[in-house]
Amino acid sequence: MRSVLRLELEEAKAMLEAAKRAAQEAGALETICIVDEGGYVIALERMNGARLTGPELAMAKAFTASAHKRSTHLFNEPGGAATTTGEAFGIHAMFPGKFAIFVGGFPIVVNGEVIGGIGVSGGTGEQDKAVAVAALKALQTHLGADYEVLAQTDIRK
Repeated sequence: MRSVLRLELEEAKAMLEAAKRAAQEAGALETICIVDEGGYVIALERMNGARLTGPELAMAKAFTASAHKRSTHLFNEPGGAATTTGEAFGIHAMFPGKFAIFVGGFPIVVNGEVIGGIGVSGGTGEQDKAVAVAALKALQTHLGADYEVLAQTDIRK
């Protein structure tokens, strides 16, 4: 038996606020979704004026990142697992509407454990990445020095 860390609403709210600030600074209208380790939504917010498709896309990105323990863009970059020559080609078809293999999803890794995911949709790929990383950095600040949060774009656990 082992103890586990669990992401809760308080942490998700801190991440959402930082993500919205970063989106505003980048001039992007984003939808941000935070999920727990099982891929279930803890918090979701669509900024005023953001695309109507944002919530579904952000949820799929967050689910994928949490469930598969990697940044979603890593699936589809050259040599990625979901490319036509990759070992997981077609994986997105196994989870229709839930599995995203493009930029904007990141696992939330605390003390080496994946405890959830964040999905960001609405900006360019670079804007989505910057918004997510800002949210991960905010989680580190919120949790303090007793915890280590991975706050980078290429996460693979």
